[in-house]
Amino acid sequence: MANTAALNGINNGLRGIRRSPASHLAAALEAGSVEGTVVLGEQPFQTMAGIRVDPSSGEGARVAAVAGSLPVRCGEVGGADGVNVFWLGPSEFLAVAPEEAHDSLGGNLIGSLTAALGGSPGQVVDLSANRTTFELSGIRARAVLEKGCSLDLHPSSFLPGTALSTEVGNIPVILEKTGEESFRLFPRASFADFLGRWLLDAMREYASPEVP
Repeated sequence: MANTAALNGINNGLRGIRRSPASHLAAALEAGSVEGTVVLGEQPFQTMAGIRVDPSSGEGARVAAVAGSLPVRCGEVGGADGVNVFWLGPSEFLAVAPEEAHDSLGGNLIGSLTAALGGSPGQVVDLSANRTTFELSGIRARAVLEKGCSLDLHPSSFLPGTALSTEVGNIPVILEKTGEESFRLFPRASFADFLGRWLLDAMREYASPEVP
């Protein structure tokens, strides 16, 4: 019990001093956002688990039960109860959940998924520090993305609840459409600064009132 309390104290201390990949851009993200038009922010420290498993196997079914569900085709988003699972390949997925998922879901998300795999063929890897998350929303959010994304982002083609691997500003990302005018971008941490600045530059024209 004492060791657990000490470990929790250490973890809490580390959480207090850590910095997200785009934390140095926080003021610029706020200043560059235009409420009601286009807003950019970072949602850091999410729990992320890389999963490799055959979804048609017994271990795949057990992993799906923990995650909520596994997507069966490109673009589909699985999961449940705050966990989103993105399709990266026929047997490769990325599970994304709030930071608290490290300490919930029957112990923690990573541990629960690993236990579900049960030593069978496959892999579960903690990738929480591998990526960060940008949230882009507003009536001009799609226009901003279209400046550097080759996907067809028209609402009739890219629907809410869809996530695809693509590039934005030549940076590889997972792009998720979370609502009619809202998106999440998941770049690797090493690209967070470049992508954040690229998005801010693409937003710049909407910072001034439109000329009638």
